[in-house]
Amino acid sequence: MTDEPIKTRKVGGILEVTIDRPKANAIDLATSRIMGDVFQEFRDDPDMRVAILTAASEKFFCPGWDLKAASNVDGSEGDAVDGDYGVGGFGGLQEMRDMNKPVICAVNGICCGGGLEIALSCDIILAADHATFALPEIRSGTVADAASVKLPKRIPYHIAMELLLTGRWLDAEEAHKWGFVNHIYPAAELMDQAWELAKLLESGPPLVYAAIKEVVRDAEDSKFQDAMNRITQRQLRTVDTLYGSEDMMEGFNAFAEKRDPVWKGK
Repeated sequence: MTDEPIKTRKVGGILEVTIDRPKANAIDLATSRIMGDVFQEFRDDPDMRVAILTAASEKFFCPGWDLKAASNVDGSEGDAVDGDYGVGGFGGLQEMRDMNKPVICAVNGICCGGGLEIALSCDIILAADHATFALPEIRSGTVADAASVKLPKRIPYHIAMELLLTGRWLDAEEAHKWGFVNHIYPAAELMDQAWELAKLLESGPPLVYAAIKEVVRDAEDSKFQDAMNRITQRQLRTVDTLYGSEDMMEGFNAFAEKRDPVWKGK
């Protein structure tokens, strides 16, 4: 249906997910639950390799939580801030367990609040040159919870705290400077570049991607040697699967035979 707030498109092993909820692509509880279902299906479909998350607007990517849906100024009972966001938590990605496939975020406009938190849940962030970023929750009397957990680990601590405590805006260049945007492109080129990257990832080894993502998650709060021990002792499910796989042997054989590998995901 054309009025659905989340649009999807599949091409080969690539899934494009588009937030399309005018005017600003804010996310209410119902939209968050749809996003969770979409990303869960993507995670569990062995034929899907990589996802692109973007939005259907030249001005807004996503401002995050729909404050109008949460308000009760008209006397109705608004969406509860601690309501049912669906599988995967807010936006379907922040708490999605075992998301072991690459997810690209293509930010094509204003990206703030929960919208920035969703972007931070992706693996690679591309931005249009007019994109802007902020965590303005401080001004609406709430906490940017996921960003408070993630951002100080991703960028310099004092920069993260400044953004959280002041809610100030960054342009794409500054976001790139601090390292939470990978690449900046002219707006007209953004989606072409996202798809080019997605096709590159689609052609890669899915079992290796899964192992990389699990290792990174597991090691985030671990001591180096503890993390290495879990890897070498095959205590991580994806690593154990990779080390016993046809794909790993295919990689060795392809290198020895000087040819491109053919990945089967098994």
